[in-house]
Amino acid sequence: MIIIKERLERSECNMDIMDQVQEVLDKLRPYLQRDGGDVQLVDVEDGIVKLRLMGACGSCPSSTITLKAGIERALVEEIPGIKEVQQVF
Repeated sequence: MIIIKERLERSECNMDIMDQVQEVLDKLRPYLQRDGGDVQLVDVEDGIVKLRLMGACGSCPSSTITLKAGIERALVEEIPGIKEVQQVF
């Protein structure tokens, strides 16, 4: 029973963090969409946010700058415990 309870608590905690990440992404999304792109939250685990850049952002040579200097910076500043953002394909 204790193990199941711990897993549920971790799952609930992860959902809270994912909700917070989604809120920040929703604030940034209009800027990405203005350039024909978008971002999708894939997962958050151990302070690492995994994102998929879509549309024009997925193939843009500046996507690394967008990811690290824009999205990662905003997430790290606004959400305690977020350490890094990784792009997944």
